Amino acid sequence: MKILITGGSGQVGFELQRRLSTLGEIVAPTRAELDLSDVQSLTDYLNALEPGMIVNAAAYTAVDKAESEPELARRLNAELPEQLATYAASRGIPLVHYSSDYVYPGKGEMAWTEESGTGPCSVYGETKLAGDQAVETSGCRHLIFRTSWVYSARGHNFMKTMLRLARERSALQIVNDQVGAPTPARLIADITLLALHGMQQGLVGSGLYHLAPRGETSWHGFASEIFRLARESGESLSIDPEQVAGIHTNEYPTPAARPLNSRLSLEKLEGALAMRLPEWQAQLALTLDEHLGR
Repeated sequence: MKILITGGSGQVGFELQRRLSTLGEIVAPTRAELDLSDVQSLTDYLNALEPGMIVNAAAYTAVDKAESEPELARRLNAELPEQLATYAASRGIPLVHYSSDYVYPGKGEMAWTEESGTGPCSVYGETKLAGDQAVETSGCRHLIFRTSWVYSARGHNFMKTMLRLARERSALQIVNDQVGAPTPARLIADITLLALHGMQQGLVGSGLYHLAPRGETSWHGFASEIFRLARESGESLSIDPEQVAGIHTNEYPTPAARPLNSRLSLEKLEGALAMRLPEWQAQLALTLDEHLGR
């Protein structure tokens, strides 16, 4: 079976290529090989490849830039998954799609469930929600995973940015009133593989699931744990732990609004997989060790 992975060069796509190779032949075209922004190019590619499964890890993830590039964000976050889902439905093949905590209003302190009302507060969130809805209504067999605060040992992400800044500066100000669960790309790929096995065995049903580690923290808490673990690993940092100040979101204005509450209930996914997801701190330790070559 040929498995088409879109966005294969991204953080999640890279890990998916490593994990899903046990299921079939991985085909992960580069941007030069397939322009996902072009409808006809994708149609021609799909018809020529005839994949037996599609895993859509492609997305427009520049949250602030999406405010000034809504058309491109809509193409990649909404129209692309719709096009892939329509093809999957017509061929009777499964589609895996990845979504975001940004589809929720971001208020309160209760964890969002898969049945919670949506209400995105940014172009990015709006386009991601539109993509989810297109997949859900397409009629194809699907797994939609909504996740939060994605990072990995590769690419550009919060963990690597914090490590760089911690080597350059003695003081930092980091937002402490946005709460969620940092999710490594490796965990996303691991759970995707487990869920696909479960789907093949009839144990995991088609639908929407939240995918994140257990626990919660703020960006300030995330950064502090990065610094603590890095020091324990012998990294030389300039940052003074006493000088890592917490600030409110309104003190760090951005073009796109951020959700203050990104807590995601994991009960549905844990029930489907009959497992307990790991804690975010343990996942950070593993990812940091990978990045540092431990």
